[in-house]
Amino acid sequence: MKVTFQELQTQLKSVLLKYGFEEERAELCARIFAENSRDGVYSHGLNRFPVFVQLVKEGVIAIHATPASIGRHGLIEHWDGHNAPGMYTATLAMQRAIALAKESGMGCVTVKNTNHWMRGGTYGWQAADAGCIGICATNSIANMPPYGGVTPVLGNNPLVIAVPHKEGHLVLDMAMSQFSYGKLQEYELKGEMLPVAGGYDENGDLTKDPAKVRATGRALPVGFWKGAGLSLMLDVLVSSLSGGRSVAEITAAGTEAGVSQFFLCLNAGALDESVTGDIITYTKSSVALEEGAQVLYPGERTLSTRRRNEADGIPVNEAIWQQVLAL
Repeated sequence: MKVTFQELQTQLKSVLLKYGFEEERAELCARIFAENSRDGVYSHGLNRFPVFVQLVKEGVIAIHATPASIGRHGLIEHWDGHNAPGMYTATLAMQRAIALAKESGMGCVTVKNTNHWMRGGTYGWQAADAGCIGICATNSIANMPPYGGVTPVLGNNPLVIAVPHKEGHLVLDMAMSQFSYGKLQEYELKGEMLPVAGGYDENGDLTKDPAKVRATGRALPVGFWKGAGLSLMLDVLVSSLSGGRSVAEITAAGTEAGVSQFFLCLNAGALDESVTGDIITYTKSSVALEEGAQVLYPGERTLSTRRRNEADGIPVNEAIWQQVLAL
Protein backbone atom coordinates (compact mmCIF):
# COMPACT_ATOMS: atom_id res chain seq x y z
CA MET A 1 0.00 0.00 0.00
CA LYS A 2 0.99 3.65 -0.38
CA VAL A 3 0.41 6.81 1.63
CA THR A 4 1.15 10.45 0.90
CA PHE A 5 4.08 12.21 2.53
CA GLN A 6 1.72 14.50 4.45
CA GLU A 7 -0.36 11.56 5.69
CA LEU A 8 2.76 9.76 6.90
CA GLN A 9 4.26 12.79 8.63
CA THR A 10 0.96 13.74 10.27
CA GLN A 11 0.43 10.24 11.66
CA LEU A 12 3.96 9.98 13.03
CA LYS A 13 3.74 13.42 14.60
CA SER A 14 0.44 12.57 16.30
CA VAL A 15 2.06 9.51 17.91
CA LEU A 16 5.02 11.54 19.17
CA LEU A 17 2.71 14.19 20.63
CA LYS A 18 0.79 11.41 22.38
CA TYR A 19 4.01 10.27 24.05
CA GLY A 20 4.83 13.75 25.34
CA PHE A 21 6.98 15.33 22.65
CA GLU A 22 6.94 19.10 22.40
CA GLU A 23 5.33 20.41 19.21
CA GLU A 24 8.55 21.55 17.51
CA ARG A 25 10.45 18.33 18.25
CA ALA A 26 7.53 16.16 17.21
CA GLU A 27 7.36 18.05 13.90
CA LEU A 28 11.09 17.69 13.23
CA CYS A 29 11.36 14.01 14.17
CA ALA A 30 8.21 13.06 12.26
CA ARG A 31 9.45 14.95 9.22
CA ILE A 32 12.79 13.13 9.23
CA PHE A 33 11.15 9.71 9.57
CA ALA A 34 8.76 10.58 6.73
CA GLU A 35 11.56 11.97 4.54
CA ASN A 36 13.57 8.80 5.03
CA SER A 37 10.69 6.69 3.73
CA ARG A 38 10.01 9.21 0.95
CA ASP A 39 13.62 8.89 -0.19
CA GLY A 40 13.41 5.09 -0.25
CA VAL A 41 15.25 4.44 3.02
CA TYR A 42 12.28 2.60 4.48
CA SER A 43 14.51 0.81 7.00
CA HIS A 44 15.16 4.10 8.80
CA GLY A 45 11.77 5.64 8.11
CA LEU A 46 8.43 4.06 8.99
CA ASN A 47 9.98 0.63 9.59
CA ARG A 48 12.17 1.99 12.39
CA PHE A 49 9.52 4.16 14.01
CA PRO A 50 7.99 1.51 16.35
CA VAL A 51 11.49 0.77 17.70
CA PHE A 52 12.03 4.48 18.31
CA VAL A 53 8.73 4.74 20.20
CA GLN A 54 9.63 1.71 22.31
CA LEU A 55 12.92 3.35 23.32
CA VAL A 56 10.98 6.48 24.24
CA LYS A 57 8.62 4.40 26.40
CA GLU A 58 11.59 2.74 28.10
CA GLY A 59 13.18 6.11 28.87
CA VAL A 60 16.29 5.40 26.79
CA ILE A 61 15.54 8.50 24.71
CA ALA A 62 15.14 11.63 26.85
CA ILE A 63 12.49 13.48 24.84
CA HIS A 64 12.79 16.76 26.76
CA ALA A 65 16.60 16.84 27.02
CA THR A 66 18.52 19.58 25.22
CA PRO A 67 21.94 19.01 23.66
CA ALA A 68 24.45 21.59 24.81
CA SER A 69 27.92 22.86 23.93
CA ILE A 70 30.43 21.93 26.63
CA GLY A 71 33.62 23.33 25.13
CA ARG A 72 35.47 24.46 22.05
CA HIS A 73 38.97 24.00 20.64
CA GLY A 74 39.56 26.19 17.60
CA LEU A 75 37.03 25.21 14.94
CA ILE A 76 35.89 22.14 16.87
CA GLU A 77 32.90 22.52 19.18
CA HIS A 78 32.10 19.75 21.67
CA TRP A 79 28.53 18.87 22.65
CA ASP A 80 26.79 16.62 25.14
CA GLY A 81 23.60 15.26 23.61
CA HIS A 82 22.13 14.35 27.03
CA ASN A 83 20.43 11.38 25.28
CA ALA A 84 17.93 13.61 23.48
CA PRO A 85 16.31 12.19 20.31
CA GLY A 86 19.19 11.41 17.96
CA MET A 87 17.79 13.05 14.83
CA TYR A 88 16.98 16.21 16.78
CA THR A 89 20.53 16.47 18.13
CA ALA A 90 22.10 15.59 14.77
CA THR A 91 20.06 18.27 12.99
CA LEU A 92 21.17 20.93 15.48
CA ALA A 93 24.79 19.75 15.40
CA MET A 94 24.97 19.87 11.61
CA GLN A 95 23.23 23.26 11.67
CA ARG A 96 25.97 24.53 13.99
CA ALA A 97 28.75 22.99 11.89
CA ILE A 98 27.28 24.76 8.85
CA ALA A 99 27.27 28.08 10.72
CA LEU A 100 30.91 27.61 11.76
CA ALA A 101 31.84 26.76 8.15
CA LYS A 102 30.09 29.88 6.87
CA GLU A 103 32.02 31.98 9.41
CA SER A 104 35.47 30.43 9.12
CA GLY A 105 35.49 28.18 6.06
CA MET A 106 35.32 25.02 8.15
CA GLY A 107 33.62 23.88 11.31
CA CYS A 108 33.19 20.69 13.30
CA VAL A 109 30.82 19.60 16.06
CA THR A 110 31.46 16.45 18.07
CA VAL A 111 28.66 14.91 20.14
CA LYS A 112 28.74 12.41 23.00
CA ASN A 113 25.76 10.81 24.77
CA THR A 114 23.47 10.96 21.76
CA ASN A 115 21.10 8.46 20.17
CA HIS A 116 20.59 6.79 16.79
CA TRP A 117 20.40 9.46 14.08
CA MET A 118 18.32 7.18 11.80
CA ARG A 119 19.47 7.84 8.19
CA GLY A 120 22.89 9.45 8.30
CA GLY A 121 22.38 10.81 4.80
CA THR A 122 19.79 13.21 6.19
CA TYR A 123 22.58 15.38 7.57
CA GLY A 124 24.61 15.13 4.39
CA TRP A 125 21.66 16.48 2.42
CA GLN A 126 21.26 19.18 5.08
CA ALA A 127 24.86 20.33 4.60
CA ALA A 128 24.71 20.20 0.81
CA ASP A 129 21.43 22.15 0.74
CA ALA A 130 23.22 24.84 2.75
CA GLY A 131 26.06 25.02 0.23
CA CYS A 132 28.55 23.04 2.31
CA ILE A 133 30.53 19.86 1.96
CA GLY A 134 29.43 17.66 4.85
CA ILE A 135 31.25 14.72 6.41
CA CYS A 136 29.76 12.96 9.42
CA ALA A 137 30.05 9.64 11.20
CA THR A 138 28.66 7.74 14.16
CA ASN A 139 29.52 4.59 16.05
CA SER A 140 27.04 1.89 17.06
CA ILE A 141 26.60 -1.25 19.10
CA ALA A 142 28.90 -4.13 18.07
CA ASN A 143 27.27 -5.98 15.18
CA MET A 144 30.14 -6.96 12.89
CA PRO A 145 33.22 -9.17 13.37
CA PRO A 146 36.70 -7.88 12.54
CA TYR A 147 38.40 -9.50 9.58
CA GLY A 148 39.82 -12.80 10.74
CA GLY A 149 37.50 -12.89 13.77
CA VAL A 150 34.18 -14.50 14.64
CA THR A 151 32.83 -12.46 17.53
CA PRO A 152 31.09 -9.17 16.60
CA VAL A 153 33.23 -6.48 18.26
CA LEU A 154 32.98 -3.74 15.61
CA GLY A 155 30.08 -1.41 14.84
CA ASN A 156 28.80 -0.90 11.32
CA ASN A 157 29.64 2.79 12.03
CA PRO A 158 28.08 4.71 9.11
CA LEU A 159 30.04 7.35 7.21
CA VAL A 160 28.42 10.16 5.20
CA ILE A 161 30.13 12.41 2.64
CA ALA A 162 28.04 15.02 0.81
CA VAL A 163 29.03 17.49 -1.90
CA PRO A 164 26.60 20.14 -3.19
CA HIS A 165 25.78 20.01 -6.91
CA LYS A 166 23.10 22.10 -8.58
CA GLU A 167 21.87 19.19 -10.71
CA GLY A 168 21.57 16.89 -7.71
CA HIS A 169 23.83 16.66 -4.67
CA LEU A 170 26.34 13.85 -4.35
CA VAL A 171 25.59 12.10 -1.07
CA LEU A 172 27.42 8.93 -0.05
CA ASP A 173 25.78 7.27 2.96
CA MET A 174 27.30 3.93 3.83
CA ALA A 175 27.55 1.58 6.74
CA MET A 176 30.78 -0.34 7.19
CA SER A 177 28.80 -3.57 6.81
CA GLN A 178 27.76 -4.65 3.31
CA PHE A 179 24.15 -4.07 4.41
CA SER A 180 22.96 -2.08 7.40
CA TYR A 181 20.78 -4.01 9.83
CA GLY A 182 17.86 -1.84 8.79
CA LYS A 183 18.40 -2.87 5.18
CA LEU A 184 18.62 -6.52 6.24
CA GLN A 185 15.24 -6.12 7.96
CA GLU A 186 13.84 -4.52 4.82
CA TYR A 187 14.82 -7.51 2.68
CA GLU A 188 13.49 -9.91 5.31
CA LEU A 189 10.12 -8.14 5.47
CA LYS A 190 9.84 -8.46 1.69
CA GLY A 191 10.83 -12.14 1.83
CA GLU A 192 13.76 -11.54 -0.50
CA MET A 193 17.34 -12.75 -0.56
CA LEU A 194 20.18 -10.23 -0.62
CA PRO A 195 21.70 -9.50 -4.05
CA VAL A 196 25.16 -10.42 -2.71
CA ALA A 197 26.38 -12.13 0.45
CA GLY A 198 25.71 -9.90 3.44
CA GLY A 199 27.14 -11.88 6.33
CA TYR A 200 27.64 -15.26 7.92
CA ASP A 201 25.16 -17.98 8.93
CA GLU A 202 25.31 -20.21 12.00
CA ASN A 203 27.89 -22.44 10.29
CA GLY A 204 30.21 -19.55 9.54
CA ASP A 205 29.42 -19.61 5.82
CA LEU A 206 28.68 -16.48 3.79
CA THR A 207 24.96 -16.16 3.07
CA LYS A 208 22.47 -14.04 1.15
CA ASP A 209 19.73 -14.83 3.68
CA PRO A 210 19.08 -11.62 5.68
CA ALA A 211 17.35 -13.51 8.51
CA LYS A 212 20.41 -15.69 9.08
CA VAL A 213 22.72 -12.67 9.18
CA ARG A 214 20.47 -10.91 11.67
CA ALA A 215 20.33 -14.07 13.80
CA THR A 216 24.12 -14.46 14.04
CA GLY A 217 24.90 -10.76 14.27
CA ARG A 218 27.82 -11.40 11.96
CA ALA A 219 27.42 -8.85 9.19
CA LEU A 220 30.04 -8.81 6.44
CA PRO A 221 32.41 -5.79 6.49
CA VAL A 222 32.56 -3.98 3.13
CA GLY A 223 35.81 -4.93 1.44
CA PHE A 224 36.49 -7.49 4.21
CA TRP A 225 39.60 -6.16 6.03
CA LYS A 226 39.18 -2.68 4.54
CA GLY A 227 35.69 -2.16 5.94
CA ALA A 228 36.70 -3.67 9.26
CA GLY A 229 39.70 -1.35 9.50
CA LEU A 230 37.65 1.70 8.55
CA SER A 231 35.01 0.78 11.16
CA LEU A 232 37.69 0.67 13.87
CA MET A 233 39.18 4.00 12.77
CA LEU A 234 35.77 5.72 12.75
CA ASP A 235 35.12 4.42 16.27
CA VAL A 236 38.45 5.87 17.39
CA LEU A 237 37.67 9.16 15.65
CA VAL A 238 34.15 9.80 16.97
CA SER A 239 34.84 8.49 20.48
CA SER A 240 38.16 10.19 21.11
CA LEU A 241 37.16 13.53 19.59
CA SER A 242 33.86 13.71 21.48
CA GLY A 243 35.05 12.13 24.73
CA GLY A 244 32.09 9.80 24.36
CA ARG A 245 31.50 6.08 24.48
CA SER A 246 33.20 3.60 22.16
CA VAL A 247 31.58 0.59 20.50
CA ALA A 248 32.84 -1.57 23.39
CA GLU A 249 31.20 0.66 26.00
CA ILE A 250 27.93 0.94 24.06
CA THR A 251 27.83 -2.83 23.66
CA ALA A 252 28.55 -3.46 27.35
CA ALA A 253 25.52 -1.32 28.22
CA GLY A 254 23.33 -3.64 26.14
CA THR A 255 21.38 -0.97 24.27
CA GLU A 256 22.40 1.05 21.22
CA ALA A 257 22.18 4.40 22.98
CA GLY A 258 24.61 7.03 24.19
CA VAL A 259 26.60 6.82 20.95
CA SER A 260 29.31 9.18 19.72
CA GLN A 261 29.21 11.27 16.52
CA PHE A 262 30.92 14.08 14.66
CA PHE A 263 29.78 16.55 12.01
CA LEU A 264 32.36 18.31 9.81
CA CYS A 265 31.48 21.04 7.32
CA LEU A 266 33.50 22.92 4.71
CA ASN A 267 32.15 26.00 3.00
CA ALA A 268 31.77 24.99 -0.66
CA GLY A 269 31.47 28.54 -1.98
CA ALA A 270 34.63 28.12 -4.06
CA LEU A 271 33.75 24.61 -5.25
CA ASP A 272 34.22 24.24 -9.01
CA GLU A 273 31.00 22.50 -10.08
CA SER A 274 32.34 22.01 -13.60
CA VAL A 275 34.94 19.61 -12.19
CA THR A 276 32.23 17.70 -10.34
CA GLY A 277 30.17 17.56 -13.52
CA ASP A 278 33.12 16.27 -15.55
CA ILE A 279 33.77 13.51 -13.01
CA ILE A 280 30.12 12.48 -13.03
CA THR A 281 30.03 12.46 -16.85
CA TYR A 282 33.18 10.36 -17.06
CA THR A 283 31.90 7.89 -14.45
CA LYS A 284 28.55 7.51 -16.21
CA SER A 285 30.32 6.84 -19.52
CA SER A 286 30.99 3.29 -18.34
CA VAL A 287 28.95 0.68 -20.21
CA ALA A 288 26.17 -0.53 -17.90
CA LEU A 289 26.37 -4.14 -16.73
CA GLU A 290 22.73 -4.79 -17.62
CA GLU A 291 20.93 -3.70 -20.76
CA GLY A 292 18.69 -0.69 -20.17
CA ALA A 293 20.38 0.17 -16.86
CA GLN A 294 22.65 3.12 -16.14
CA VAL A 295 25.56 3.93 -13.88
CA LEU A 296 24.49 6.18 -11.02
CA TYR A 297 26.47 8.49 -8.76
CA PRO A 298 25.90 8.51 -4.96
CA GLY A 299 22.63 10.31 -4.21
CA GLU A 300 21.20 10.03 -7.72
CA ARG A 301 18.97 7.05 -6.93
CA THR A 302 17.77 8.78 -3.77
CA LEU A 303 16.69 11.85 -5.70
CA SER A 304 14.91 9.74 -8.31
CA THR A 305 13.08 7.76 -5.62
CA ARG A 306 12.12 10.98 -3.84
CA ARG A 307 10.51 12.41 -6.96
CA ARG A 308 8.68 9.17 -7.73
CA ASN A 309 7.34 8.76 -4.20
CA GLU A 310 6.25 12.38 -4.05
CA ALA A 311 4.27 11.87 -7.24
CA ASP A 312 2.92 8.34 -6.69
CA GLY A 313 2.83 7.97 -2.90
CA ILE A 314 5.23 6.34 -0.44
CA PRO A 315 5.21 2.53 -0.26
CA VAL A 316 4.69 1.32 3.31
CA ASN A 317 4.74 -2.11 4.88
CA GLU A 318 1.08 -2.65 5.74
CA ALA A 319 1.77 -4.57 8.97
CA ILE A 320 4.07 -1.84 10.30
CA TRP A 321 1.66 0.88 9.16
CA GLN A 322 -1.15 -0.77 11.13
CA GLN A 323 1.21 -1.08 14.09
CA VAL A 324 1.92 2.66 13.96
CA LEU A 325 -1.79 3.49 13.65
CA ALA A 326 -2.37 1.51 16.85
CA LEU A 327 0.35 3.28 18.86
